[in-house]
Amino acid sequence: MMRSLDSFPFPFSSSSSSFTYSFYELCYYAAGVAGNLFAFVLFLSPIPTYKRIIRNKSTEQFSGLPYVYSLLNCLICMWYGLPCVSYGVILVATVNSIGAAFQLVYVSLFIIYADTTRKVKMCGLLIFVVCVFALIIYISLELLDHATRQIFVGYLSIISLISMFASPLSIINLVIKTKSVEFMPFYLSLATFLMSVSFFAYGMLLHDFFIYVAFIRIPTPLFSSKSRILNF
Repeated sequence: MMRSLDSFPFPFSSSSSSFTYSFYELCYYAAGVAGNLFAFVLFLSPIPTYKRIIRNKSTEQFSGLPYVYSLLNCLICMWYGLPCVSYGVILVATVNSIGAAFQLVYVSLFIIYADTTRKVKMCGLLIFVVCVFALIIYISLELLDHATRQIFVGYLSIISLISMFASPLSIINLVIKTKSVEFMPFYLSLATFLMSVSFFAYGMLLHDFFIYVAFIRIPTPLFSSKSRILNF
C-alpha cells in the first residue's frame, strides 16, 4: 500500500505533485534497499567465526547470545513489516525474513559445536524465542485490531532491537581483558551502523515512528570506537 500525498507534511502544487511524489518514493525505496544490502553484509559477517568453530569443532570463548537476540529481533521486525501489521514497509519484512534464516543457521551450528552445558542453555533460549514469537502472533491476530496491532508490534520491535544491540556488553570484559577485538569485530559494528543509517532514513521518509526510532544506534559508534582503541 503506497503512501498518499497527504502523508507528507508539506504542500504540493498540482503541476509538481506527481514528480515530487515520485522523487520521494524513489528516495525511501533507495534507503530501504540500501538498508537491505548493508543488513545482508551484516548477516554474512559471522561466517569467518563459524568457519573457525567448524574447523576446531568448538565454540571456544565465542558467545551465542547475540545470535539468539538477533533471531528474536529479526522475527519481530519481520512480523512488523508484513501487511497484516503495517502497510508500505515490506522491505522491513524481506530483510528480516532473510536475517531470521541466517540467525537460525548460526544458532543451530553453535548448538552442534558447543559443550553440553552451553548446548542446554542455547536450546532453552531457542525454545524461549519460538514461544515468545508464537505468543506475539497470537496476541496480534486474535486480540488486537490493525491499528493497535501496529503499535503493539512496533514497540516490541524497538525493545527487541535495544536488547540485541546491548548483547555485546556481555563480551566487553573479554575484549578488554584480552586486548583483542576478535570476539567483537570492528566491521560488524560498521555494517550495523551503515544499516542503521539507511533504515533510519527509510523510516523518516515514510514518517514511520517505529522504524526511525528503532534504528537510532547510539551504542554502535561507541563500540566501534572501543574496537579501534583496543587495536592499538
